[in-house]
Amino acid sequence: MGHPAVREAAVVGVPHPKWSERPIAAIVFKPGASATPDELRAFLAPRFAKFWLPDAFVVLEAIPRTSAGKFKKTELRERFRDFRW
Repeated sequence: MGHPAVREAAVVGVPHPKWSERPIAAIVFKPGASATPDELRAFLAPRFAKFWLPDAFVVLEAIPRTSAGKFKKTELRERFRDFRW
């Protein structure tokens, strides 16, 4: 969420045909802002191990939250369970 164009983001692991599971980032951009997957990946690359970097970035209007305001990652995992690689 440190990227200047990103309002909020959550990363979840989803099933992958070759690697069993890989990370996908759900992104909500700030109003009027945008970034390409390559720009987001380049921003993250110096901060994380290569195998931790998300393989895909999915833009959402909002990330689902629990009643306590935390990201509802179980809902994101279910939503992207059949993600097409």
